[in-house]
Amino acid sequence: MFTRWLEFPKNRSVLLIGPRRSGKTTLLRSRFPDYAYATLDDFDLLLWARSDPKGFVASLGRQMIIDEIQRCPELTVAVKHAIDENGARVLMSGSSTLGLLDAAADSLAGRIEIAALPTACWGEEEGAPTHEVFGGRANPAQLAEANRRLEAALAFGQFPELLGLGSAEEKRQLLRNYRDTYFLRDLMQLASLENAEGLRVILHHLCRSIGSHLEIAGFAREAGVSVPTARKYLNSLSQAQLVFKLYGHPFTAAKRFIKAAKSYFCDVGVMQSLNAGPSDGQVLENFVLAELEKRRKLGFIDSEGFHFFKTPAGLEVDAVWEGRLGLNAVEIKSSVRVGPQDTRRLNSFGSRVDKPCRCYLFYRGLEYLRLGVVEVIPVAALWRGR
Repeated sequence: MFTRWLEFPKNRSVLLIGPRRSGKTTLLRSRFPDYAYATLDDFDLLLWARSDPKGFVASLGRQMIIDEIQRCPELTVAVKHAIDENGARVLMSGSSTLGLLDAAADSLAGRIEIAALPTACWGEEEGAPTHEVFGGRANPAQLAEANRRLEAALAFGQFPELLGLGSAEEKRQLLRNYRDTYFLRDLMQLASLENAEGLRVILHHLCRSIGSHLEIAGFAREAGVSVPTARKYLNSLSQAQLVFKLYGHPFTAAKRFIKAAKSYFCDVGVMQSLNAGPSDGQVLENFVLAELEKRRKLGFIDSEGFHFFKTPAGLEVDAVWEGRLGLNAVEIKSSVRVGPQDTRRLNSFGSRVDKPCRCYLFYRGLEYLRLGVVEVIPVAALWRGR
């Protein structure tokens, strides 16, 4: 057990979204031990919820936790009644947004907060954050300790249950179990997918495509499935919170840019469980962007979402987002040394935009640097950084 960095809004009902095994149930039950608890993973309770939604919710009193509510999205109508008529506080969790967010928006608009619980941020199990990733600095001793832990983080990811295990073999076995159950079987049931082999092929090809924009037709052809199948399965992975997407965005005055999405895994543990052979550079890129996405979801990074930028001429930036103070741009390098040649893309991008832009380069070294307008940040600074 460790304290998660997510803070709940006070006295508000909440819908907590996150991938399977990210710790939603543990968090809710530990933070709210006096609340009545029901999980729709229990088949008898699921049948009751479907046949008598109002009676099911009423049986839980005025303070309740309803786990895995995505199995019965229509239950949100009964939740609305309990909130409006009885002043209930309802804490719900869902590991898939398939049909759930629409139902919640229709029934619970203005009545609930939607919060996200990703897998653990790197270093979250060690305690509270110690510094800001952007605008702050970790001390040299902390960077050195993080660097010693980096290879394990890249190899196994940050699923909370995994962090309590000792040996590498135990961690590999847990990831294999997750792959065969939560990443494959549960997803097929929730999204009514029919082709297990097709889903596995999609996942493997997605691993090998990290960092590349995905035109659906080309992706389907390379993966050996139909275009509708590829689109359906990729959307299901996003709705199950296993994958997040970065879309191309015209942040500069370029007349042409790449619009197709890039997809990344929510945690490198998902990627590593598949044994699909991504390169070290792809693993590092996914790791850094997933860690930034976790912090965005927790509210530490001021952004509605990340994009990438790429022109047909080859100018590319890994991640770009707009905050209150202007644009932010990030590039990721797997080298331990960087020089001016590594900042050319960021410099070129920054010179093209018509608003303030802060540029950052993540690398495998252990020193904070400044190369022109580019702030160089060690990947190790992500450990215990918010």
